[in-house]
Amino acid sequence: MARSYYSVMLDHAAEDVWAVIRPFDHYAWAGVESQTVIEEGKAGDQVAAIRRVTVGEKIIRQKLLAHSDLDRSYTYALCAPLPFPVRNYIATIRVTPIVETNKAFVEWWADFDCAADEYEHWTNYFEKEGFAKWLGALRRFLETERR
Repeated sequence: MARSYYSVMLDHAAEDVWAVIRPFDHYAWAGVESQTVIEEGKAGDQVAAIRRVTVGEKIIRQKLLAHSDLDRSYTYALCAPLPFPVRNYIATIRVTPIVETNKAFVEWWADFDCAADEYEHWTNYFEKEGFAKWLGALRRFLETERR
């Protein structure tokens, strides 16, 4: 099993960060030019909801597996048709308060299976081309909202 991981510290309270990323149907904060909808009229925090993200011609479908306001986290899996040649992709994003400074620690990781000769490619891809970029966009989104 492979794992990609990325984390950041944000100059915002954990509650404020969670309020932005909490809705599974809201993805504008990630800086991805896309259309995001929840299929079958489910709520954006309803376990088993499927988020469909359309980026140009590409469609990515993700199923919400867990959603916790207490832990400020959610976990999701990629659904068919798989947009990448990986299997059993399950990702979690979590916001933790840094009590001393009233800042937020945000971490995002995914576990998945892939061909052994593609392990380095996909772990780097999800870390650098996914989580790092999206969390950087979250930082910019929060700074814009703060003004």
